[in-house]
Amino acid sequence: MSCPQTNQDTIMSDVELTCDNNNNASGSADSASDTLNPLPTLSRYASHNAHHGMHRGMQDHPALRQRRLSVSSALSHHTSISSAASLASIDRPPSRTSSPEGKLPASKIYHPLSPHVLALLMPASIFGVLARLGIQALVGYDGRSIFPLAWVQVVGCVIMGVGVEIKDPLGQFYGPLYTALTTGFCGSLTTFSGWQLDVFQSWLNVDQGRRDWLRDVIDGLTKSLFTLALSLAAVMFGSHCASILRRRILPPIRVAPPRRIVRYSVSILGVLIYAAAYPAYFRLPAKFRHQATAALLFSFPGTLTRYLLSIYLNPALSLFPLGTFAANMFGTAMIGVFQVLQGLRNPLSPNACAVMQGLEDGYCGCLTTVSTFAVEVMTLEEEKNWFYVVLSWVTAQLLLLVILGPSYWAADVSERTTCIFVS
Repeated sequence: MSCPQTNQDTIMSDVELTCDNNNNASGSADSASDTLNPLPTLSRYASHNAHHGMHRGMQDHPALRQRRLSVSSALSHHTSISSAASLASIDRPPSRTSSPEGKLPASKIYHPLSPHVLALLMPASIFGVLARLGIQALVGYDGRSIFPLAWVQVVGCVIMGVGVEIKDPLGQFYGPLYTALTTGFCGSLTTFSGWQLDVFQSWLNVDQGRRDWLRDVIDGLTKSLFTLALSLAAVMFGSHCASILRRRILPPIRVAPPRRIVRYSVSILGVLIYAAAYPAYFRLPAKFRHQATAALLFSFPGTLTRYLLSIYLNPALSLFPLGTFAANMFGTAMIGVFQVLQGLRNPLSPNACAVMQGLEDGYCGCLTTVSTFAVEVMTLEEEKNWFYVVLSWVTAQLLLLVILGPSYWAADVSERTTCIFVS
C-alpha cells in the first residue's frame, strides 16, 4: 500500500518517511544523521527512471551520489563535503542514514543525549586524559627530536580516523561505543588549547632557550604547521587502516549486539568509573593531584561541554563547524586565564594550584580537540577548510595574546612564582 502524496522538496535529509498499516505517512526525524543537504527522495528518481527505462541512471544520479556520501566515505574516497552542517554527525552516534551500505534498524539507533551515550562518555574522557598525560610524560625527555604534544595529536587522530571509518560496524553492534571512542576518548586525548598555548609560548621563548627572535618565530611556525600536517596525515592513515580492516577482517565476523542487561551494566560501570575520580583526588597522595587526579575530575565536564556545542551549533552554519570552533576558542581562552591565575604573585594554596592545573589538563584539554578538527578540515571543501583553519589559528593566538600576553611581559606567568610543582 503506497503512502499519500507528499511535497518531497520539503523533506529534510535526516527525516525518513514510513508508512504504517493504516496507510498514514509519518516522519521519523533522525537527529544523528550523517547525510548532506536536503535532497529529493529515491522514489522521485525511481519513478522518473522507470518512465525512461534507466535504472542505472538512478544509481548514478549526482544528487543520489551526494545523498549517500558520509564523512567516512569522504575520507576513504578522498572527496569533500560542501556543507559544514553535514559534518555534525562526526560526534554523534550512528544514525538511520549514517551508512551508505544500509540503514540501521530502529532498535540500534541511539539519541545523541541518550543516557547510554552520556554514560560511556564519562570513562572515555578519563581514559583520554590519562593517555594524553601518559604520552606527554613518556616522550617528554631531554634531547627529544619532536615536541611531546605532536605525539598526542598523532595518536588521537589515528584512532579518530579508525573510528570514523568503522562507524557503521560499531552502529550495528552498539552505537554509543562510536561516540565514546571518537568524541570521548579521541576528543579528550587530543587538545587544541594545549597546541595553541604551546605555539604561543614558542613565540615568547618561555623556556628561555638560547636563540634569537627569528628562531622563536621558526619554533612557533614549526609547532603550528607540523601539528596540523601530522594530524591530517594521521586521520587519513587511520581511515586507510580501518578500511583494510573492514574489507579483510570485519565482514566474516558477526558479533551479536549486547543484551539489555549488558548495556545497562556497562553504562552503570561507566558512571562508577567517573565517580571514582572524586575519592581518588582526596585519597591518593597530594603529589598526584596536579599530575592527574585533578584533571580527571574535570574531564567529563569538558567533554560534555564540547559535545553539546557540537550537537547544537555545528549544524547552524554551512561555512564552518561553529560548535567545534566555539569549543576550541572557549577552551583556549580559559587555558590562558588559568595560566594567568597560576602565575599571580598573591599566594595560592597547594590545592588551588592543583585545581588550576586540573582545569587546564582536564576541562580545557577535553573541551578542545584536534581530532574532530582534523576530520572536519579533511572533509570540507578546499576554500572552506582553509578558511576554517586560518580563522581558528589566528583567533586562538589573538585570544592568548590579549589574555596571557600582558602577564608574560610583566614576568608573572613566565617566572611562575606561585604555583610551582615539584615531581
